[in-house]
Amino acid sequence: MRMFAVSDDADVLTGLRLSGIEGRLALDRKQAEACVSEVVANPDIAVLLITENCAAFIPDKVKELKLNSQIPLVVVIPGIGGSKRGKDSITGLIREAIGIKI
Repeated sequence: MRMFAVSDDADVLTGLRLSGIEGRLALDRKQAEACVSEVVANPDIAVLLITENCAAFIPDKVKELKLNSQIPLVVVIPGIGGSKRGKDSITGLIREAIGIKI
């Protein structure tokens, strides 16, 4: 089982490749959809790392994979500029997952 990354930034891909993770560059919605579709179709890939900007190109697909797919596990990672999530993002994720405001 392998990991694969989809990023909108070549620097992120370079860093991941140095750690042994393959990846592809996706600069728009069409490229991001194509990359994610290829990853989903490949049974050897167990984890998909996708940068926040790429995930923003295809939010419905990312959400569907996170909720309904066991393989690959989808992990949204920050890009080179850092996370775009707010400081209370973990609270928001919990609220979204269980439907209760804490």
